[in-house]
Amino acid sequence: MFDRVEIRVRSGDGGDGTVSFRREKFAPFGGPDGGDGGRGGNVIIVADASIANLSAFNRNRLYRAEKGGHGKGKKKHGKNGENLILEVPKGTIALDTDRSFDEALLADCEQAGQRVVLARGGKGGLGNPHFASSTNQAPRIAQKGDVGEELSLILELRLIADVGVIGFPNAGKSTLLTAASAATPKIASYSFTTLEPALGVVEVGLKSFVIAEIPGLIDGAHLGRGLGHDFLRHIMRTKILIHLIDGSSAALVDNMILLNRELSLFDPTLARKPQLVVINKIDVPEVRARVPDIKTEFSGVGTKVFFISASVSEGITELMTETMEMLSKADAKVEGGKKIHKAVFRPQPRNVTASVCKEDDIFIIESPELERIVARVDMANPEVRRQLQRQLGRLGITRVLEKAGVEPGDVVRCGDHEWEW
Repeated sequence: MFDRVEIRVRSGDGGDGTVSFRREKFAPFGGPDGGDGGRGGNVIIVADASIANLSAFNRNRLYRAEKGGHGKGKKKHGKNGENLILEVPKGTIALDTDRSFDEALLADCEQAGQRVVLARGGKGGLGNPHFASSTNQAPRIAQKGDVGEELSLILELRLIADVGVIGFPNAGKSTLLTAASAATPKIASYSFTTLEPALGVVEVGLKSFVIAEIPGLIDGAHLGRGLGHDFLRHIMRTKILIHLIDGSSAALVDNMILLNRELSLFDPTLARKPQLVVINKIDVPEVRARVPDIKTEFSGVGTKVFFISASVSEGITELMTETMEMLSKADAKVEGGKKIHKAVFRPQPRNVTASVCKEDDIFIIESPELERIVARVDMANPEVRRQLQRQLGRLGITRVLEKAGVEPGDVVRCGDHEWEW
């Protein structure tokens, strides 16, 4: 089962603004008419109830949204890039691995149809009409489009179920799921028969709940042994757990303690979930004969137990009724498991004050807005350099440079361009 994949996504770059002038027969002074660039496409994750796993992402690891189109003359706006839609199963979370901490939660798609923007497309650059003024009526500068965002992500599927059935291999989890619901998981007498979680719907009177079989748990599951790490995460969203124990085992209480220790070592919140401890296979004569002793043994550790035979559906109705009653009492707020930092976005103000630093004999300007302009101009053109000088004054960069001690003849750098002050 594909329930955890690592991918990289990139939103579209914004299109460049253009430098253009209106040139028509009877309009000799038509003025600037360069169009703006189009916005780059966003990368959006959407929960789809018809998708069961993340196998579609196993074929490709890089996903790109469409770039925005460049502006054209006659103030023609560039085409906006198409958004990239990533369809995932309901219950998928998206974790950003590029953050300073281990993993940051970007999206938690619990509901079908839920949409979250993972990476926003770059803004389109401005055409030269935006730089026209009373003293500069023929601007020859335009703006480059913003670069799109690029992220490394982990998509992780966590099943959305009310009840999780846990237990060591061959305890009868698949048989219980079959007896309690219409699910048909694979059933056999060897370990790890079930290789992926199975879901079923149980009806009790006029109410119903979703039950999930969680396979692959053995001693050392919290370390990834067996299929532990692959499936322990699927218990995260459940409200209560049914702890199924093979009644023919020699040390029943020890089995219960050992499995709870595995849950606690993987994530302490799992061991704190309400549990129903159930002894299976009482249709076996040896197990039925031990029922009084089993009750005494578990009462000694303060645990109430239920006795069933999943293979002949004995005690299933009573167990599901008790499960429904426990669900109705359970807190609606389910503990989410290991603490995952939520990504905190701090949008910058539109007009970010430029900063200047000096390295060796070069004054370096850090200003995203100016960098987008410099990237689109011809610094060899004297008229362009004069117009750029006006932009430095408009953005307050001239004052910052003078305060930093710039003198005529000094070298100034912004982005990939250098020029003499």
